[in-house]
Order: sequence, then structure tokens, then C-alpha cells
Amino acid sequence: MHSLALRLRRGIETLIALVLFSMVALTFADVIGWRIIGRPIYGAHDITEHLMALVVFAGLPLVSAACLHLTVDLFDRYLMSPWMRWWRVLTGLLVAAILALMAWLFFRQGLTAGQISEVSQALRIPRGPIYFYISASCALSALAAALTAFTGPMPTDQDNSEDAT
Repeated sequence: MHSLALRLRRGIETLIALVLFSMVALTFADVIGWRIIGRPIYGAHDITEHLMALVVFAGLPLVSAACLHLTVDLFDRYLMSPWMRWWRVLTGLLVAAILALMAWLFFRQGLTAGQISEVSQALRIPRGPIYFYISASCALSALAAALTAFTGPMPTDQDNSEDAT
């Protein structure tokens, strides 16, 4: 199970890297086209907008599973003590509830976008599928946050390499 999770994470990380590279290449080509030729790439903003959503929400479940959300460590000295485990579980479950709420809201927005045929401005790309994708990502993140509230962060291959040295 652990090796399956690691392979899945590596696959998602590779996909994120490829999408990021394509965003950089598209933006570079668009700027060069606009500055040198005087003709930007038609719809580059729409494509970049959708690729950005793919990157952010592909990474969200990985961040949730590894417990790498942005935190403030002012009170870590107190909150990380064993007797405060209940607080860490409670905050993990609160994060899971918020992510579940976001999943539900994006699912509803996906349904609405489908009903009103919401599309992007230039290329007329339907918005419904991207809202459903965001909803699924938030739902997976909520599940990961709920599980890690009790079990702790998912181990990474960096954890294994540090143990070996």
C-alpha cells in the first residue's frame, strides 16, 4: 500500500511538473509573440488559467496527505506535547470539514456552470469540468486531512532517505 501511494504521488508530481513547464513555455511564447511579432497567442490567458487550476488542485491532496499546509509555529512548544494530541486531531478534522465544504460548493458550482453553459472568455472552454475537478481534489484532500488527523503525515521518500544516511 505504501509503495502504491508513493508511485501515485510521484506520478502526480510528474504531471504537475509537466503542466508547470507547459505554462512557462506558453507564457514565454506568448510574450515573445507579443513583443517581437506583435501577435500574442490567442487564448493564452484561458489556457494558463485552466493549467493553473490543474497545478494547484493536483497538489492539494499531496499537501494534505503530507500535512504540509502553511502553519504558524508560535505555540508549537505547547501544542506539540503529547497531552495536546486532542488539539491536533481537532484542527485536522476542522481542516477536513472546511475542505469537504469547499468540495461540495465547487460541485454545486460545476452543476450550475453546466446548466448555464459557463465558458472561458476567448476559447469558450466549458467551466463545469474544471469545477468538478476542483471538487474532487478538495474531497480527496478532506479525506487525507481526516486520516492524517489521527495517523500523522504520510511518509515520503525523503523520510526514508534521511533514515538511510
